[in-house]
Amino acid sequence: MIDRKFGLLSSKTAELLNDNLWNIGFYGHIVPGGLALLIGWLQFNNKLRKKNVKIHRVIGKAYVISVLVSGICGLYIALFATGGIITKIGFSTLGIIWLSTTILGFIAIKKGNRVKHENYMIFSFAACFAAVTLRVWLPVLTNVFGEFIPAYRIVSWLCWVPNLIIAYFIVRNKNSKYKMTPKQI
Repeated sequence: MIDRKFGLLSSKTAELLNDNLWNIGFYGHIVPGGLALLIGWLQFNNKLRKKNVKIHRVIGKAYVISVLVSGICGLYIALFATGGIITKIGFSTLGIIWLSTTILGFIAIKKGNRVKHENYMIFSFAACFAAVTLRVWLPVLTNVFGEFIPAYRIVSWLCWVPNLIIAYFIVRNKNSKYKMTPKQI
């Protein structure tokens, strides 16, 4: 069990912390989300992917399942985000993007479109990586503002928007090497 008097959980009411559905959502978000973060980066290893496609597929399926569970649970717990409507919209948007790009990436590979698959999965992992960037920015901004709530409101967007911008440039650069048109992307 996680210490509920520390960090973000300390901002939650006792009533919410004792709500079974919220707890299922919370743990359903952090456990599979942590797994997705742990295994997702492996998928970008060209050596592994080219050397053993079966392992790439197994890890990929585990990543997709983890994202589906974590993303759906994340959307639910976003409804209870500390900081009001700004954080609720920020985290809900992140959840929708994470789920959407992952599902679109999965559909693309099932249709045999490797390029679209790679592009979508770059965006998917950029959204996944928000878990890391949130933990980088939150203490910095909390120190800057001297308060948790204004920092958390900003972080609910800052943890993922720059990640997606970087993903955009990675995809654009990767695709320009192959002289792809926007229609092919």
